[in-house]
Parts: sequence; structure tokens; C-alpha cells
Amino acid sequence: MENIAARGARSRWIAERRFFTGMAIAMLLVAYVGFARSFFLRPVFPEWPSPSEPIFYVHGVFFSAWCVLLVLQAILVGVGRTDVHRKVGVLGMVIAVGMVILGVAGALIAANRPTGFNGVPVPPLQFLVVPLFDIAFFSAFVGLGVANRANPQSHKRWMVLATVTLLGAAFARWPYVWKVGNPFAYFGLADLFIIALAIWDFRTRGRLHPVTRWGGLALIVSQPARLALAGTPAWLAFATWLTGLAR
Repeated sequence: MENIAARGARSRWIAERRFFTGMAIAMLLVAYVGFARSFFLRPVFPEWPSPSEPIFYVHGVFFSAWCVLLVLQAILVGVGRTDVHRKVGVLGMVIAVGMVILGVAGALIAANRPTGFNGVPVPPLQFLVVPLFDIAFFSAFVGLGVANRANPQSHKRWMVLATVTLLGAAFARWPYVWKVGNPFAYFGLADLFIIALAIWDFRTRGRLHPVTRWGGLALIVSQPARLALAGTPAWLAFATWLTGLAR
């Protein structure tokens, strides 16, 4: 009986490692496809609109490093090197802090451009609500992930959700998706990862993990809420003041 129980536990452990590693690899691929033309393969697509400000290339390096690190961390746990995983996590926190700083700075620079955010038909002060909320959620989720690092089930879900906050921008630049011009298109595609996490929870736990339930719900609810907020006088006044600080 012990051998059967041990084999069952190991089988579940292997399945979990494969799931979270697969999620990390899939999110990395989403980011690569989304930013291939404007960042990774820019010389191959000279006609594609790309930012001229150098800060966005530093921004791209940091955000790419986060996605690569997520895959590496999942692999380290999968091969049983949690000691190295914890050490590399310190680098992850440094990268996350840089991402927040660069994300806010980049959003304000784009909002101050006469043309606004490249390829986005929404007025820049209104659209500013999208990246700022993404950065706020990313910060909160990473912070909660760090706070729950002693709880692996919570920790890994917070880090997955933190990365989901970055994927809307990547999906918005996917071929054909960018032509739609509707934020709900790329929000919905990013939310597929939350749905995948929810399905995994039901299959393995019989119910949603609290992180999936409350973190995923908060992110999904925020998406229509932030678009509703974008055109209000209060938001426009705040966005005008904030962008003024970056001029």
C-alpha cells in the first residue's frame, strides 16, 4: 500500500511540475510572438512601428528576463533544486523592481507622445489606465508571491498570475489580434491562462485554490472596470497630473 501511495504522490508531483513548466513556457512564447516584430526580430520587420526611446529596449530586456526566469524557476523546482530556485529568486525580485520602475516610466513617456501609444487608437490619457493597472497588479501579485514563498502552492500561483498581467500587451501585438483594436480581445486571450489554472485546480483539488479564485477574479474584474474608469473626469485629471510629472 505504501508503494502504491508513494507512486501516486510522485505521479501527481510530476504532473504538477509539467503543468507549471508548460504554463511558463507557453507564456514565454506568447511574449516572444507578441514582441518579435518590435523587439526580438526588429531588423527583420523594419516597417513595424517600434518605439524610438532607448528606455523601451531596456524595458524589453527586463520583461524578457522575467519570462525566461519564470521558465528557469519552474525547471529548477521540477528537478528538485529548490535551493538554487530560492537563490535565483533574489535575482527575480531585482528584475521585478526594475520592471515596475521601467513600466511606469515607459507608460508615462508613451502617454506624453503626440501620437500616444504606438498603434493604439484610444487617446493616450485614457489608455494610460491599462498599463498602470497592469503594473499595479504585477507589483501586488509578485509581492504576495514573495510573502507566500514558504507556501509553494500559493507562491507559484501568485507568480503565474503576475506574469498573466504582462500578457495582454503581448497578445495585443500578435498578428491579426492587433487589427481588432479591442482591449477585450487581448484581455480575453491573457485570461485563458487563468482559466487553465482554474481547470488544473478543479482536476487536482476538486475546487479553486484561494489564490486562483481571488487573484484571478480581481484581475478579470479589473479589466472592464479600468476601461470604464478611463473616460471619467477623475481619471483624466489624475492622468494629466501624472503625465505632467514626466515631461
